[in-house]
Amino acid sequence: MMRKVVAILVISSIVLSGCSRLRDSRLNPGNWFGGGRTAPVAGTTGAEANPLIPKTTRIRRKDRKQIYRGTPVDQVTSVIVEPTTAGAIIRVTGVSLQQGAFDVRLIADNKGEPVNGGLTYRLMALQPTDTPQGQVRQRTLHAGQFVSNHDLAVTQTIRVIGARNERVIKP
Repeated sequence: MMRKVVAILVISSIVLSGCSRLRDSRLNPGNWFGGGRTAPVAGTTGAEANPLIPKTTRIRRKDRKQIYRGTPVDQVTSVIVEPTTAGAIIRVTGVSLQQGAFDVRLIADNKGEPVNGGLTYRLMALQPTDTPQGQVRQRTLHAGQFVSNHDLAVTQTIRVIGARNERVIKP
């Protein structure tokens, strides 16, 4: 039994190795309709011609920066500075007047640069006006901001401003 299996495997491997000569012959069905050849497109080089990118488009998109329309969050309840290897993360918790606030951001005053040893941020969110007030835990918001070691070296205070209060912390 073993001899028959070995003999069949040896014979089939010899037969299949001879098939490489049939690649360019007329017996190969892949050659029946003519071989395809590639040629560059006239007037363009390979780097410039990408058929997936249209030359013109009917949709015109204006490059406008989106204006953030957030309003100050009612109260800032906590500010925590968590050190990292490259700086620190300022973690802020606040409470809005009504539930449903979203897109919470810490907007930096003075482009995030320390002024007179202090960094100032405003806790802002997009807040709907037609939602119920709800419980405090439903209105609690969180935001974070990374500050580099370079900015922390010259920072003595970090101030986060809400609509009705502000929190000041020393890093």
